[in-house]
Amino acid sequence: MNTLLTLIPPRRAILVALAGTIATILGFLFFEHVLGYVPCALCYEQRWPFYIALPLLLVALVVSREANLGRWPTWLMTGIGLIFVVSAILGLRHAGVEWDWWEGPADCGGGGGGVSGSIEDFNAALSGNITIVPCDKAAWRFLGLSLAGYNFLISLALAAVSFIPAYAARKERHAS
Repeated sequence: MNTLLTLIPPRRAILVALAGTIATILGFLFFEHVLGYVPCALCYEQRWPFYIALPLLLVALVVSREANLGRWPTWLMTGIGLIFVVSAILGLRHAGVEWDWWEGPADCGGGGGGVSGSIEDFNAALSGNITIVPCDKAAWRFLGLSLAGYNFLISLALAAVSFIPAYAARKERHAS
């Protein structure tokens, strides 16, 4: 953690976590809306920690400017770190379902089929232009990892970055 602390100072940890969160959200929206991969129920579940962390990171950014990285931003970042730990667990759970390590939800199909109710979406679904992937089949892999596997790794990295302010504060308290 000391190496990470030298690479990413506590004040910059908020910005790094914010940039990583935004990039990840844009990534899963790109896979859904540009590449046409319809998320399954577990994919949607993995998005919630990022949606929850984003406004909290914005609050931490504002508060850190006012409090000069005092107690509130440190507590916020610790909470955000815990959110990303939960996100990593959700990613591992989904990756485990894809690798047949354990069973997924019985109702996990195509996340609603990608049809929003419009005639255009219905016709696109009928013509096969929408990719529907069940929870137990990886829609895409790169270097052997699925999107759920990458979510696991990204979430662990964001958790580590989010814990930097608390670690630095603890280290500073013990040094004095």
